[in-house]
Amino acid sequence: MLIFGQPFFRRLLDHREKRMEIEARMTAEKAAQYAAHTERLEQRVRVLERIVTDKGIDVADEIESLRDKPLN
Repeated sequence: MLIFGQPFFRRLLDHREKRMEIEARMTAEKAAQYAAHTERLEQRVRVLERIVTDKGIDVADEIESLRDKPLN
């Protein structure tokens, strides 16, 4: 029984290993996307902090001018 079951068991293990590799790649891709999104949000917060802390700037005009700028 052990002789006949070994090829099946090996294929099962290979299949699980491949599935885990695919899941790891997908997880890494999602993590990279979340990191990029977080960076964009942090940049926007920095801009808003600068607008709020800079006295003497017309806030509405500054916000409108930033809306027209393309995102990096």
